[in-house]
Amino acid sequence: MKDTSPPCALNDDLQRAPWPSIVIPFYNEEENVRPLHDQIVSALSGLTRSYEVIAVDDGSTDRTLAILEAIVKEDPRWRVVVLRRNFGQTAALSAGFDHATGDVIVTLDGDLQNDPADIPRLLELIQDYDVVSGWRADRKDPFLSRRLPSMLANRLISATTGVRLHDYGCTLKAYRRVVVENLRLYGELHRFIPAIASWMGIAIAEVKTNHRPRQFGHSKYSIARTVRVLLDLIAVKFLLRFSTSPIQIFGGLGLTVGVAGGGLLLYLAGLKLLMGQQIGGRPLLLLAILLLILGVQLVGMGLLGEMVARVYHETQRKPIYMVQRTIHGGQGRRDGC
Repeated sequence: MKDTSPPCALNDDLQRAPWPSIVIPFYNEEENVRPLHDQIVSALSGLTRSYEVIAVDDGSTDRTLAILEAIVKEDPRWRVVVLRRNFGQTAALSAGFDHATGDVIVTLDGDLQNDPADIPRLLELIQDYDVVSGWRADRKDPFLSRRLPSMLANRLISATTGVRLHDYGCTLKAYRRVVVENLRLYGELHRFIPAIASWMGIAIAEVKTNHRPRQFGHSKYSIARTVRVLLDLIAVKFLLRFSTSPIQIFGGLGLTVGVAGGGLLLYLAGLKLLMGQQIGGRPLLLLAILLLILGVQLVGMGLLGEMVARVYHETQRKPIYMVQRTIHGGQGRRDGC
């Protein structure tokens, strides 16, 4: 898909930074680390500018970290961010964003299913766009357990957010730094970055990418993740439309429900006063009172939401990950956290 809105401008400081930064989360991918390093070197050998790789070890319990440390000693373009435990892919990507220095940030999985050879194509397109999203058109995953739920989820996300992409779940994406530098991610929100950033008026392109079957290790996907994605989708929809003014949704519902309850009470009062009918034992009376109370509560929730929104936008939020150390040139540095 293409969006004709103008891309975000980069300042001089960003233009002098490495181009690009490759952010890769790893969790127990010991057999994939070395081949991925070699493939990245080969894929980016034709770049005229330097690049860096931010490898985030997300609490691996196998030899992933040891192999990453060895690569850093051999290749100064690689850096490793070591998280204290397994925080999940969203937190790992957020840690990579925070430590990346490039003006363009490319993300990909550490399981070799994304093809690093596609990165140059994304870098060509990102010159005219703010986000370039990969599309695994010929996906090499089981149909019933992975591809079908993904297809349904992509259509639902596109319809709900208004940002239409074929493959929200593809990690292989390129972002201009200005798109991700102010994002605060949690839950499974990494897949919703194009939608979350859409309020900026970003320009988005989607390109078909090569997808490969997993050869080593095990998939971290489970059906529970689908449930979390659906819940996060509700949160994203709310953030996109009502994050700055939650009173609009809660207050609107509260007024609607309250007016309905008040109307029923007026109707019952008319029956009692004008026609002399008994209304004390009618279920309709209880419903009217319930609706009126619920309306007041919803308006109150809207006012509380307004206060929370002000705190959300005016203060620093709690980080979603804790860095144990960063590794530069084979030396680990502990970050007093």
